[in-house]
Amino acid sequence: MPAFATRTVVGMISERAGLQRVELDDGRRAYVLTQLIGPVSVGDRVVVNTTAVDLGLGTGGWDVVHWNLSREAWSAPGGGHVLKLRYTSLQVDTGVAAEAATDLAGKPVVACDLHSQLAPVAIAFAEAAPGSRLSYVMTDSAALPMALSDLVADLVDRGLLAETITCGQAFGGGREAVNLHSALVLAEGDAVVVAPGPGVVGTGSRLGFGGLEVATVIDATAVLGGRPIVALRYSGADARARHQGRSHHTTTALELASHPALAPEPADGWDGPDVGSVTSMGRTQAEDPDFFRYAAAAGLAAAQLVNPS
Repeated sequence: MPAFATRTVVGMISERAGLQRVELDDGRRAYVLTQLIGPVSVGDRVVVNTTAVDLGLGTGGWDVVHWNLSREAWSAPGGGHVLKLRYTSLQVDTGVAAEAATDLAGKPVVACDLHSQLAPVAIAFAEAAPGSRLSYVMTDSAALPMALSDLVADLVDRGLLAETITCGQAFGGGREAVNLHSALVLAEGDAVVVAPGPGVVGTGSRLGFGGLEVATVIDATAVLGGRPIVALRYSGADARARHQGRSHHTTTALELASHPALAPEPADGWDGPDVGSVTSMGRTQAEDPDFFRYAAAAGLAAAQLVNPS
């Protein structure tokens, strides 16, 4: 069952489009999805969903502001009649973009298992194909609001992602799509990277993990005339046997895909690009270099397809 509490906002930590991070009077932190409930101010009484933090899940120690009790009502213009988060109390009229293309015409599409793979893919692509444009499609297998991703905000600010698209129930991208297939043909970049938002789900079973959608991305890309590339999930530092070396997530997705995909490995001696402070499963590039090298190899492969010279 969900858990809620009433708290007072005592401090503003940060703000950007779609997101506020605030301090609460109980010493905990919360984020506000302003596209859904509007902004809050210091002194406002708010209802907070505490479920994830109470359960000790990997949310980074943040509660979620559910509603601002200091206002009687709030509304903002939406994007059209198509709703996301449908049939919940927070359903929002995001609208969706209409696709002009009907296929991918040979465009490379990189499928990622984890959100953190986005950084090495994007940086390697930019370094190997300067001037080319990379589109990001965020799926709905993990976090639904794109506004939560500090990584995406940084990559957009640095010009490493030319556009962002959210599909399915995910929302908050530069454009909205009803499903993965429409998102892929909406993408206007020279290449596309598809990845979940932060906060993936995994149960330890063979099929019970969000990254299994990599198989779906492979097949959707192939059916639409694109060239599927898989960012291999590979680790030399993960203590879990199923994720040592090539992760079973990657192996299982490749086995279940109905179409072949390019699964590039990094060349011996190639360290891949510097990803700065990006971490994956709490590990930095120095602590798990293979994770970042293998993901970067997919970005390099996409760049070579875009710019063969």
